[in-house]
Amino acid sequence: MNPDFFNQGMPAGDWTSGEAAIRYQTCDACDMTWYFYRPFCPGCGARSPRLNLASGRGTVYSTTLVNRAPSRELAGHVPYCIVLVDADEGFRLMAHGDASLQIGDKVTASFRQFGDVLVPHFSRATA
Repeated sequence: MNPDFFNQGMPAGDWTSGEAAIRYQTCDACDMTWYFYRPFCPGCGARSPRLNLASGRGTVYSTTLVNRAPSRELAGHVPYCIVLVDADEGFRLMAHGDASLQIGDKVTASFRQFGDVLVPHFSRATA
């Protein structure tokens, strides 16, 4: 998949454009926080959301182990774990993670190649 698909209009780089970063947005008008770039607040419609750099820390909300690759190019990666993480900043994102992760684990992000794309990868926090 073309990484630009995820990065439609993103003014500053993050993992969707090949940079080792997770960015999220907040609205000064209504205090909403969300993930994946939008040019407006999905809560109140304000046209000037603020772009922020995430810390990469959070808590595992859900995990699933993928045993069947979505394409031949990714067959060498199975099995791999997909996690939903509640970021400390207040948004939820889907990413890759260590297979040993469990719901409720505190995690930190790093970035790894997955096929042609750099993706966030969560591991259990050490401190």
